[in-house]
Amino acid sequence: MEKYSQFRDKGTAIAPFLPVPTPTSSALWTPVHILLFLVRLPAVTFLSLFYFTFLEFLPVGSFIKTCVLWLILAIPGVWWVDLQVDGVKRGYVTNIHSSLYGSTGARALAANFFAVSQSTKAEQRARDNRNLANAKDHLPYAGTVIASSFTSPLDPLYLAGIFSPVFTRSYPGYKKVEQISLLGAILLAFAPPKLEPNNPDKLVTLQELKKRNPGSIICVFPESTTTNGRGILPFSPSLLTADEKTKVFPVNLRYTPGDVTTPVPGNYFSWFWRLLSKPTHVMRVRIAMPHYMVAAPSDKWVDDVGNDMGYDTNIFDDLKLRNRTVEKDTRNGESEGVGEAERKVLDRVAEDLARLGRVKRVGLGVVDKIEFVKVWTSRRR
Repeated sequence: MEKYSQFRDKGTAIAPFLPVPTPTSSALWTPVHILLFLVRLPAVTFLSLFYFTFLEFLPVGSFIKTCVLWLILAIPGVWWVDLQVDGVKRGYVTNIHSSLYGSTGARALAANFFAVSQSTKAEQRARDNRNLANAKDHLPYAGTVIASSFTSPLDPLYLAGIFSPVFTRSYPGYKKVEQISLLGAILLAFAPPKLEPNNPDKLVTLQELKKRNPGSIICVFPESTTTNGRGILPFSPSLLTADEKTKVFPVNLRYTPGDVTTPVPGNYFSWFWRLLSKPTHVMRVRIAMPHYMVAAPSDKWVDDVGNDMGYDTNIFDDLKLRNRTVEKDTRNGESEGVGEAERKVLDRVAEDLARLGRVKRVGLGVVDKIEFVKVWTSRRR
């Protein structure tokens, strides 16, 4: 891919916009792939139409809607989700899901209780309840903000099935966001990148959105566009409009195999083929400790946070030597100013997203992706 070398990050040589190639398989598997695709396509199509044209607008409980969303994920084989939460032991992650969302972990926990004596059972239950109470603070809840990576249409589908958030769209250089629906967030993964909104009057701050939806989580995609999951793009300053008391949870989602990512817009059919023709897909979800959108008291405090979270730094990771953190719309001068203190706040969230995904931050942004799409499209014709 030397012809796309200009779209590799100069510091890391990462190309965040190149599609991930599909792993090769034996020709003997071809009939199986075709059969899986033909069987799954009608079911996914029917459930999607049923949800987005009918069920979503009915005043039914969230449990029914969540079940349908999980069915849409399970039919293509996205049934194995590896969830890890910073500050929470692995054994309690399933219990958190069962306590908050009623997953099958509740039955597993109950089975463990029956396996111990009656006296030990009460002690274990009390201990687990205390641990769960502390662990819940490490997961997004109503009134908080999710700062999520954005690589695939499956990202908003999973987040909706777990957290039922209010989705937003960020634009480079704009501190305000545009509220979108779940379907809008899914289609956004296929859409070409944009530098500015169609109607700036519809943009709102996260603080205003929180007041309008006090019982909901707000989901932000601060990179403003999709990638192949191999790097973290410079952030839009949209996270800065959250008030200083609002927790912001960095969430990173990765897939194996990674060819279900959509760094290039369009290609609907080929993406559905890759999704529906494989037996299974593994999703890895990582949630970091929450941040507040306030400036750190000193640079040393920021460094201490990084060391405590378990990743090493060197001279090239210094905040002043890094690539751009905030993506700016330099084409028409509409970008809103971001101060040094605000930039450091965004740095902390971006570093956590990169750490969770085990990737590097890159200096390529939305402007670079627009140019990449032009080159990619012209050479594919």
